[in-house]
Amino acid sequence: MRVSARGYRAWTSRPACQRQRADLKVLTHIRVHFALSNGSYGRPRMTMELREAGLDVGERHVGRLMKVNGIRPVRTRRHKMTTDSHHQSDIAANLLDGNFLAEGPNRKWAGDISWRVLKTPWF
Repeated sequence: MRVSARGYRAWTSRPACQRQRADLKVLTHIRVHFALSNGSYGRPRMTMELREAGLDVGERHVGRLMKVNGIRPVRTRRHKMTTDSHHQSDIAANLLDGNFLAEGPNRKWAGDISWRVLKTPWF
């Protein structure tokens, strides 16, 4: 990189500037609140928490610090109820009653629908 040894030593021994010190202070608060939220707080809620803690920070500042330091929230999906078991419709009769052996072809039919959660839409 064509950096002299003397220049490198001067750079490494140089004290942190005011912005770096402020970033470290905010970063410690971010890590504490991130741990308290079980890793679920992203940039907007983290900014709100830090402001409630008395820090004057912006959302972009918090987002930059989180991104640079690899702090990423874990996304959780909410449970979506898909079955209504308290409906007024009649329940279909169990005609097979566990007896799946048929006397001949096309006498007993069965079906199954298996669902798998995908990251992308399947359609």
